[in-house]
Amino acid sequence: MTPDYALEFRGVSKRYRRFTLNDVSFSIPRGYVCGLVGPNGAGKTTIIKLIMNLVRRDSGEIKIFGLDNRRDEVAVKSRIGFVYDSPGFWEDRTLETQRRVLGPFYPAWNDRTFDRLAAEFELPMRQAFGKLSRGTKMKFALAMALAHDADLLIFDEPTAGLDPVFRREFLQRLSALLQDEGKSVLFSTHITSDLDRIADYITFINRGEVACSLPRTELLDTWAIVRGDEPALRGLAPAIVRGRRAGRFGTEVLVSDAREAARTAGPSAVIDRPSLEDVMVLMVGEDVDAA
Repeated sequence: MTPDYALEFRGVSKRYRRFTLNDVSFSIPRGYVCGLVGPNGAGKTTIIKLIMNLVRRDSGEIKIFGLDNRRDEVAVKSRIGFVYDSPGFWEDRTLETQRRVLGPFYPAWNDRTFDRLAAEFELPMRQAFGKLSRGTKMKFALAMALAHDADLLIFDEPTAGLDPVFRREFLQRLSALLQDEGKSVLFSTHITSDLDRIADYITFINRGEVACSLPRTELLDTWAIVRGDEPALRGLAPAIVRGRRAGRFGTEVLVSDAREAARTAGPSAVIDRPSLEDVMVLMVGEDVDAA
């Protein structure tokens, strides 16, 4: 393993009584954003808990900038900024009080960085956290994460519940900050349109296993959806078929090689470029409940 990666999972497994995260491997190069997607119960939350050492892996390796996340836990956590879907700050304390109490816990805390972000985000520092809108709470959580100079940011559904206008603004500001400061990001979400705007890599988890992990542009440029009746789809090589769904008007097949599909599908087949939502729905199947 090499510190050229912000995060590395290598053969990681975690067994519960009714669920197993099985042999998970993926990585995030330094300075890039990886979208972590998959249906409810797929293992996304378990992956985040394993990174933060809130649960212990049964096997495999997890490294943050080349450091083992268990053996070097203190050093690793000082370089991580965590933004939850429900930020866990004191509801009855002002933002100013919370920055002054929590900031000193981080060795690299920078008041100037926080003040700059607070001004940019127009944070009401004299208000209690519990009285803020969800969007403002997320801005405060982001400012806190960036103010201790975290090199790896982990976002767990940060835009869930935000209105579309504010969500777009949040992502634009996040994208600008990441570009300026070269941060690495693991972005767990069920809103695939967010990843269209910000993600460099996509890691798709399904039933506790990695279904695919690759650059977003490669996924969207080389994969395809082939639509048609069964005779038109019969020539598709099983090796490139990644998902299938039958409907009233025919069948949709997700393939990982658009050129090969164009060569082997029947003349009546229609080949389209997929969206991230298409990929997720077809890889899971008809009974998808993505989150």
